[in-house]
Amino acid sequence: MRKLTCLTFLFCFSVISGNAQEKYDIPQDVHEVLVLGNSITYAGTYLAQMETYLHLRNPERNLIFLNLGLPSETVSGLSEPNHAGGKFPRPDLFERLDRVLMELKPKLILACYGMNDGIYRPFNEDRFKLFKNGVLRLNEKAEAAGSDIIWLTPPIYDERKGEAYANVLDIYSDWLLSKKYTDNWKVIDIHWPMKKSLEDHRSIDPDFAYAEDGIHPNTLGHWEMAKPIIAYLGETDVLNIDQPETAFQSYESGEKVFELITQKQKILRDAWLTKTGHQRPGLTEGLPINEAKDHVEKLEKELYNLLLEK
Repeated sequence: MRKLTCLTFLFCFSVISGNAQEKYDIPQDVHEVLVLGNSITYAGTYLAQMETYLHLRNPERNLIFLNLGLPSETVSGLSEPNHAGGKFPRPDLFERLDRVLMELKPKLILACYGMNDGIYRPFNEDRFKLFKNGVLRLNEKAEAAGSDIIWLTPPIYDERKGEAYANVLDIYSDWLLSKKYTDNWKVIDIHWPMKKSLEDHRSIDPDFAYAEDGIHPNTLGHWEMAKPIIAYLGETDVLNIDQPETAFQSYESGEKVFELITQKQKILRDAWLTKTGHQRPGLTEGLPINEAKDHVEKLEKELYNLLLEK
């Protein structure tokens, strides 16, 4: 059985005792939150769940999460020698970051990296250093651009697919969490609550999994990611809701709101990824920004009418 470090034990204890997360009030002048990450963020389910829940609870706030996650991306700059069958190396966030910051001028950034940054190999100090350097570099660039930044610990890698790499993400998560105390960073822990939830489910159903490939969460796995973020933003009741359907079905139009927000986020994601550019082949080309905004405006009107009826 893998031994936990003292730091890990303390974080696990804080999760179990319910004292791990603080609360953060997004400033009233912030209407869009830029979200950076890899394929899990690009999939976007946890972001649509978050925006839906916050819209249903506070429709007058109209907070938008702009998903600019990019599949395969890292902050470490690392890539396996034969990544994607040798078709392309992993994209490096810093190839595109300056363009993204210049185009979007975000006041607030949500960043979720780590899953790809150890390139699925056992722990190595050199790879860990590159991950830390990438995180520090992104943090510095956000500050220089006048953006506040909230970090997410990486979601879990299922240890049944490889205990060594699961341990890598434990270590990366603990380091990010330590930055709350050493440098007063804003860090939301999604890793350890997700890990404990998986263990709890498997105590009842040994075959339970959040990700069949060990990496990419299913809808319920995304909900486990979304809940700590929603709670951090002040809606702590969400921690008692096990299923996203339960959260949305309590509102007459909840499921339709989720559907429209999912559409809206995908349109904006594809448009902004195309506009700002990237080196990841195989993605859907987005609409021109003005055309995308026209589509989104129509969806926003439909959302507004639904929320008035809730």
